Amino acid sequence: MKLPEPQTRTFSGLIEEIKKGQIKIPQFQRDFVWTIQKSAGLIDSILKGYPIGTFIFWRTKDRLRSIRNLGEQQLPEPQEGDAIDYVLDGQQRLTSLYACLNGISIRRENGKDDDFSKIFINLKSEEDEQIVVIEKDEETDSFISILDLLEGDFTVLGAYPKKYHKKLILYQDRIKSYQYPIIQIKDASISVATEIFTRINVGGKPLSVFEIMVAKTFDYEKDFDLSEKYQQLIEKLSRVDYETISDTTVLQTVSIILSGECKKQAILGLDKNEFIEMWGEAADAIEKAVWYFRSFYRIPVSQLLPYNAMIVPFAYFFFKYKKDKPTGNKQKYLRDFFWKCSLSEHYSSGLEGKLAQDVKRIDKILADKLPSYDWPINSSADFVIDNGWFSSSRSYVKAILCIYAYHQPKSFNNEAIVEIGNSWLKRANSKNYHHFFPKSYLKKINEEDSKINHILNITIVDDFLNKREIGAKKPSVYMRKFKKDNPILSETMKTHLIDDLEEFGIWDDDYGAFFRKRAERVSKEIDKRIIKQKIDSKEQPELKDDYEQEGTVAE
Repeated sequence: MKLPEPQTRTFSGLIEEIKKGQIKIPQFQRDFVWTIQKSAGLIDSILKGYPIGTFIFWRTKDRLRSIRNLGEQQLPEPQEGDAIDYVLDGQQRLTSLYACLNGISIRRENGKDDDFSKIFINLKSEEDEQIVVIEKDEETDSFISILDLLEGDFTVLGAYPKKYHKKLILYQDRIKSYQYPIIQIKDASISVATEIFTRINVGGKPLSVFEIMVAKTFDYEKDFDLSEKYQQLIEKLSRVDYETISDTTVLQTVSIILSGECKKQAILGLDKNEFIEMWGEAADAIEKAVWYFRSFYRIPVSQLLPYNAMIVPFAYFFFKYKKDKPTGNKQKYLRDFFWKCSLSEHYSSGLEGKLAQDVKRIDKILADKLPSYDWPINSSADFVIDNGWFSSSRSYVKAILCIYAYHQPKSFNNEAIVEIGNSWLKRANSKNYHHFFPKSYLKKINEEDSKINHILNITIVDDFLNKREIGAKKPSVYMRKFKKDNPILSETMKTHLIDDLEEFGIWDDDYGAFFRKRAERVSKEIDKRIIKQKIDSKEQPELKDDYEQEGTVAE
C-alpha cells in the first residue's frame, strides 16, 4: 500500500465525479442519517470558510457493491478499467453536499421526503449569524435557495435587490472555490480498506465479516451481489421455516467448502472469482442440509437446531455427496455425528476450529468410516436429570426438544399435530412450552426448583390449549377432561414420550414417578441415536452450556 496522499478538490470537481460514477459510497457504509437541518449547517460552515473535516477515499479498480441511487437520481457505473474513489470517511458530509447543491429529495425510513432544494441563504444575516436556513420569512426577496444561487443566470440573480448583489457573488464564489480536503489511499486491499473504515468509525458499529464480503465479492459484470444472493436463499428457506440461518453460517459453509477453514481471516482471504463460482453449489448444499434435518430428523424449524452451525458440516457433506440421500452406514454415522454434537457443548466455544476438525469427520463418513470423538456422551437417565434444567437456548435442551418434535406431538384434546414455529421458539416463556406438572402445584408440595423448570417437565402444546384448557390445573384434573374429549388419549400421550398414564403417575399427581419415567424414556431415545464407543464409558462432565439462562417458562 502506498502512503496516503493529501489533496483538495473543488465543489464542481467533487459533484462532477459523483455524477460520472467516479466517487462511490460503498454499501458497507451506514444509511444517510443527517437531518436537513444538519446538512444546512454544513453549507453554512462552507459559506463562512470554516473547516468541515477531511474526506478519506480509497482508490481502486476493484468493483464493490455501492449505493446506486441518491434520492431519485440514479448514479451511473464507471467505465470498465477506471479507478474509483470509494468513500471511507465523510459519507454523511458528501451526501449532504450532493443533495443540497443539487436540490434533490431523499426518502427517509419513516416514508417522508426531505426536499434539499428547500435550503435557503438569508441575505440579511451577518457573518456571525446563521446564514443558511430551511425556512423563509415572508420577505422572500432576501432569501435565495442554494440551487438558484449556483445555477441561476444573471436574470435570476439580478432580480434580487441591488444591495444583495455583492453577497450573492461572494457566496457563490465561496461555495465554488471552497477547497475540500481529501486523503486518498491507493493500492490497498479490501481488508485494509475496511480495517481503516472500522478504525475511523471506532465509536460506531464495526463492520461484520459479511458486510466486508458483500463489498469484496460484488461483481457488476457477473451480476453477483452477495447481499441479494443471501436474501434469495433466506427467502427459499423461510418457506420451510428455516429463515433464522445467519449470514455468518452461510459464509462459514462457503469457506469450509473452498478452503477447509472458516476463521475470519480464511473467509476474508477467499478468492472473489472462486467464491462467485462456488455460490450456487454451496447454496444448494445448504438447502439439502435443511431438507435432511426436516425429513430425517423431523426438526420442523431452524430455531430448534441445537446450533445454527450444524448447517456447516451437513452442507459440506451434501456438497461432496452427489446422490439423493445418504443410506446405510453413512446415514447411521451422520445421525451419530449430529446427536453427539448436539448433546454436548461442542460448538459453545472454539467454533471455527471445531468446524475445521469436523469436516474431517465428515470426510470419514463419506468414506463409510465411523469417526472417533474426543468427548463422551452419557445417555443415562441420571445424566438427563442432572443436566436438564430448562433454557430454550441451551444446546442440550434443544437436542431433547428435537427428540420431542421428532415424535410429532399431538394436541391432548383432538389429535391434531402441534404446530411448531420459529416465532414462539425464540421466547423462553412461550405458552407453547407447557409444564406438564404446573409450577404452582409443584411449589405447593415443596418440589425443588431444579426439578420444576426442567426439560423432563416440558411438553410442546398448542398456545390455545395451554392458555385456555390447562392453565395451572394439576395433571389429574386437566387430563381427565381431555380423556373425555379424546378417547385415544393414551396413544396421544405417547407422542409426548409419556407411555403409560398410570405408570407415569398422572392420575395420582405423582411427580417423582413422572420425572423418573420420562427421564428413562428420553434416555432410550438418545440411545437410539448414538453409536456407543469406548470414550462413552468415561464419565461425562456436567454440562455448563455457554448460553445464558433465560429464566423460567410459562405454566
